[in-house]
Amino acid sequence: MYKQKALIPRRILLISATRFLAALLFIVVTSPTFSQAQSSTAASDKPFVVEYYYKTKWGHADEFLKLFKKNHYPVLKKEMEMGRIAKVWMDQPRYHVSEDGRWDFRVTIMFKNATVANEPFDEAGLQKQMYPDQDTFQREEQRRFEILDSHWDLPVRSMDLDAKP
Repeated sequence: MYKQKALIPRRILLISATRFLAALLFIVVTSPTFSQAQSSTAASDKPFVVEYYYKTKWGHADEFLKLFKKNHYPVLKKEMEMGRIAKVWMDQPRYHVSEDGRWDFRVTIMFKNATVANEPFDEAGLQKQMYPDQDTFQREEQRRFEILDSHWDLPVRSMDLDAKP
């Protein structure tokens, strides 16, 4: 009889300890998820920047710029009006570099956030609304890419050099 009475508190203690460990395990497992979700939310509120590089065939930079301004830049401006893009600008190198490192135009697009930049967007639908003469539009866009030697996109992030590691 004495042994049975002594076992009851141990059983209660074992159940309490098991519940405590289960609760502790739950907290440990969910805490990183919660903090990661918070940081993802914070990151999704930050602008997301992508640089688009264009290297034209020799002698075609002016033609590319003309077609870009006529057909693509107005679409980007419309996306700014819609709030998808926060800012867009174009840079051109001032001096020349070696052929392997050469690019003629860099278009930088600052999207509202990474979610907006990566979610599906019907740009073709927007282009059809803006350019009713789709035959001309498609022909000129095809030409804009025919006169390129190469094109690449580079998502970038700003680095805070004064931040402590």
